[in-house]
Amino acid sequence: MPAQKTREPRLPGAQPPAWARFVLGRPTARFEPKPPPADPYRPDTLFDGWSTRGLTVRLASVRGDAHRFGGQPRQDDIVVAAHEPTDAVVFAVADGVSAAPQSHVGAALACRTAVADVLRQLDEGRPQVDWNRAVAAAAYQLFMRVTRGPEPTREQKQEAQALLATTLVTGVVRLTGSGQLEVNLVHVGDSGAWMLHENRFHQLLGGKEERADGVFSSAVSALPWVPPQIEGTWYTVPEDGVLLIGTDGFGDPLGDGTGRIGQVIAYELGRPPREPQAVAQLLDFSRETFDDDRTLLAVWPRHCLDESGGPGTAAARTGGAPG
Repeated sequence: MPAQKTREPRLPGAQPPAWARFVLGRPTARFEPKPPPADPYRPDTLFDGWSTRGLTVRLASVRGDAHRFGGQPRQDDIVVAAHEPTDAVVFAVADGVSAAPQSHVGAALACRTAVADVLRQLDEGRPQVDWNRAVAAAAYQLFMRVTRGPEPTREQKQEAQALLATTLVTGVVRLTGSGQLEVNLVHVGDSGAWMLHENRFHQLLGGKEERADGVFSSAVSALPWVPPQIEGTWYTVPEDGVLLIGTDGFGDPLGDGTGRIGQVIAYELGRPPREPQAVAQLLDFSRETFDDDRTLLAVWPRHCLDESGGPGTAAARTGGAPG
């Protein structure tokens, strides 16, 4: 007797979930992704979302089409944690350098180590985060991955740079008494941060460096190399604004935010989507030539979140993205 086919239960007349990829411009070719290497396990896509008393967080990281087609792992990583005593959110976003064979491991180590160190500093009651300490701790873990314990030699430091190189953006965000976001950020490499306010993107840090001849350089400064001096930069995001932290897989197609991709992202993220997977779907848009991994963290003041129980995404609330 043949096995009976089953379907997920659905109310009569209900529409199926709309999980098709956003197509923004000329789409990439459709294909079935190849599996990434099994060790260490790296899911194709991850997403998360939650709210503290004052902040609403949504995040996603998706494997780019180039890595899906080639069977390589997602080289981006992200870690976000709430520090309840201070009602702060601590985060780290990393983009493994494509030329480094284990940069996905480096990105994971850098994110986890940076966030863990900043959380410890907050537990210690420090008035200001020592960003030199946090970034140096992340770099040190990359060295330890190579040495397995002993202090690294010069050759082992060079090996770690070649094998595990990764960018890093790490920071702390809090809600002020006036309802704004107060952000303290540092970065190594070209991953970046933006403020979305009144449908306009304002770049806070990161991005490709422009050479004297006007050409943007693809050369990336990356951990475990640490700049001689690291100081956190403070930003304030208006109470109706959004803080965005992302890798260049997000930043490059976004550009200055005035094109089709920027319009759709601004429309969809003007308010927090109720369902975290909505950010993963948005981030996984299909656009020819943009096939890198993409990672994005979005933080709003919690008062921006619609907690009435209505439809989840901006598109659902307002009838779809602008055409």
